[in-house]
Amino acid sequence: MNTPHINADNFNRECFCVSLDEQALAQTLADSIGNPALFERVRDRLPSLFSARPVVLSQAQVQRMARLISALESVVALPAYREEVLSRSDPIARHPSRAKSVFMGYDFHVHAEGADHSFGLIEVNTNAGGALLNALLARAQRACCPEIEAMVPTGAQVDALESAFVAMFQNEWRLSHPGQPLQTLAIVDASPEQQYLYPEFLLFQGLFRRHGIQAWIADPSQLVWRDHRLWLDETAIDLVYNRLTDFALSEPAHAHLREAYLQDAVVLTPHPQAHALMADKRNLALLCKADTMTAMGVPRATQDILLQGIPQTEVLTPSNAAHFWAQRKHYFFKPFAGYGGKAAYRGDKLTHRVWGEILAGGYIAQAWVAPGERTISPGDSGQILKFDVRNYVYDGHVQSLAARLYQGQTTNFRTPGGGFAPVYIGA
Repeated sequence: MNTPHINADNFNRECFCVSLDEQALAQTLADSIGNPALFERVRDRLPSLFSARPVVLSQAQVQRMARLISALESVVALPAYREEVLSRSDPIARHPSRAKSVFMGYDFHVHAEGADHSFGLIEVNTNAGGALLNALLARAQRACCPEIEAMVPTGAQVDALESAFVAMFQNEWRLSHPGQPLQTLAIVDASPEQQYLYPEFLLFQGLFRRHGIQAWIADPSQLVWRDHRLWLDETAIDLVYNRLTDFALSEPAHAHLREAYLQDAVVLTPHPQAHALMADKRNLALLCKADTMTAMGVPRATQDILLQGIPQTEVLTPSNAAHFWAQRKHYFFKPFAGYGGKAAYRGDKLTHRVWGEILAGGYIAQAWVAPGERTISPGDSGQILKFDVRNYVYDGHVQSLAARLYQGQTTNFRTPGGGFAPVYIGA
């Protein structure tokens, strides 16, 4: 929802109201999973999962993100791009899948309108977490001031979003099995109960079950490949919602899941090819080269969108290492298959020891783009947090937006007052 009465930049600097109703959040969480004690567990273990304050973006900023996502996905569809990327990827990435891959996450830094270095797609993720948690957060929002009242989503809008999430998984199944209902589903991650976003796994399990889909949460070691099916105990699994960060399924514990995927005996979403084509950080370097894109057949208008919206990115090599060390304060350094800010470093914080680890290989250098800023307390000493904006995308369409507020080099869910925050659209 949007309103013409709110200037996004002014709101993010000057509104200190609290929009999160914690009592409503606790009740919604308890109702969603049927466990009133879970909210206490979340609050004790994850005190900075949710921020109490929303972020406002302008319509122009939201539209620009959507245009860049559309442009990038149009390039990914080109045969020349796919051949270039898959030729350097793990062999499993060449295995075709009809699945589109659920919850693509496009993460942006969106700073004040008109500011230098104010916009950039900083990374793409294939198993972006938090979409259902943010739907839950939307149910617990209250108008903190009259200007926000028209923006707070209704229960019906959140119901529709959650139904769209379920329909997305059903479509992933239908693409390979037209006319057959999706019956069994496993949400799979390593040691799932120890994962930071385990509460979201429980929410998904409840959501699927309410829509008539049998759903389990499982460690990959519990899955068994036999009789041409993937089994969890005595249940044959139709679809795996893949939350693993072993994107090529190369670890021994994932051998049964890997075999079932290669034998087309289970629908895996997201899958290895999607990660290779979309989320490998080296792809951003390809999309920063006009000559390369021209050779691939990318239209000039699409090139312009990508070149203006993706921070300059290069693969770090022995031949350019000295240059990037000298210019390090202007760059972020990220591993090819990184996720969640792990092993990513802002250049001006680098030590010689860490630089030596980076030079061992497998990193890109990405020009620094200022994150957004959200002031959460008033006065000369008011606290200012950074934020990035995640677009949850399926088959090229943005389903929802969320912000992540934090302090430090990267998002971390450890900052008091930080965490997931709703995104509203102003003037």
